Amino acid sequence: MADEKLYKAENMGCGTFIISKPKRKNTKTRQSKLKNPQRGARR
Repeated sequence: MADEKLYKAENMGCGTFIISKPKRKNTKTRQSKLKNPQRGARR
């Protein structure tokens, strides 16, 4: 559980990194949807 909430970058070699970061909270995603509605949705 605590592992999920950390920013982490794993070096896989040859210039490849796996970057993991915490998910956005539901309130944040809701606010961004309200402020940036999808283009052409009302037509």
